[in-house]
This record gives sequence, structure tokens and C-alpha cells, in this order.
Amino acid sequence: MTIDSATLMNKGLELIEAHHLFALPSEQIDVLVHPQSIVHSLVEFCDGSLIAQLGSPDMRIPIAYCLAWPERIAGPAPRLDLARAATLTFEEPDLARFPALALARRALEEGGAAPTVLNASNEVAVAEFLAHRLNFAGISALVEAHARGCRVRNWTAEPQSVEEALFVDHNTRLLARDLLPEIAAKAS
Repeated sequence: MTIDSATLMNKGLELIEAHHLFALPSEQIDVLVHPQSIVHSLVEFCDGSLIAQLGSPDMRIPIAYCLAWPERIAGPAPRLDLARAATLTFEEPDLARFPALALARRALEEGGAAPTVLNASNEVAVAEFLAHRLNFAGISALVEAHARGCRVRNWTAEPQSVEEALFVDHNTRLLARDLLPEIAAKAS
């Protein structure tokens, strides 16, 4: 299991991706926790019916699709056996347990460079967690403190060029590292 899956930041980033890929406002995109990881997406139509994309819980499938698009290629991932899967369950995410998801939604709604700030600070926080300089709860705490610091510095305004976007990414990573000792002390 990846760290981003454990914090649900992966779902938060997918929320932002869905907004950009399908031009949907935040309020039209929901996240459900699905422990079996078989249903990868659901689309609801105006009549209330749903279409689901199902597959084995194996990231090699979407990676292969991205690499071969628009074609589909045979890969090493196991075929989905619905009879063995038997039960599919879904639940609302617990935002108290998974604050990263709420932070991602806030970044999406804020717009501009806020998603860039979110991603950069999350990457720094996860690296610090893996290096044992930040505990698990500190990941979201660092991302949240970092977002506040970037707002104060007005680094969340919409970048007007690739150079400005890279500036935001670079400087927000530096700020996240500067905030680390304080957040690590509070989170421990």
C-alpha cells in the first residue's frame, strides 16, 4: 500500500484530475472508499443509473492503458474474477481520519496554483515520513501548514507561464522543508 493510499491523498489528487479531465465542478465529484479496489470509477447519469469501470486491483492495468492509448494491450495483471470477489462495499470517507482528502478538495476549490502547492508539499511530507523525520499524522499537518504559508505569500495565484508554475513548485518545496521541524514536533 502506498503512503498516498493510506492518507487518501491519492483520492484527493484523483478528485483534482477528474475536475480537469471532465470539466466538472468540485460539487459534482464525490469520493467513496471501496476497500476491495475493484471499482475504479463510477459515472452517474441524469436518470440516476451508474456505469462502473471494474478491474483487478492492479495499477499495471491503467499504466498499460496510458502507454498504449487508445489501444488496449494484454498485460501481466490478473483477470478480474467477479465470483471470487463476491462482495463490493462502499463507504463515505471519514475526513477526520483522512484530512488529506479535505485538503485536496480545498485546493481544488481554491484553484490557481493551490493544487501545485498541495502536490509539492505532499511529496515533501511523504519523503520526510519515509526518512523517519515525520510521523504519519504529520504528513497531513505539514501539507495543511504549508498551504497556509503559501496563501500568505500569495503563491497560490494562477501561474501565467510554465516558469511561474515551476517557481511555485520549487519554492513551496523549500517552504515545506522549512516548516518540517515545527510540524514534526507538534505531530509527535
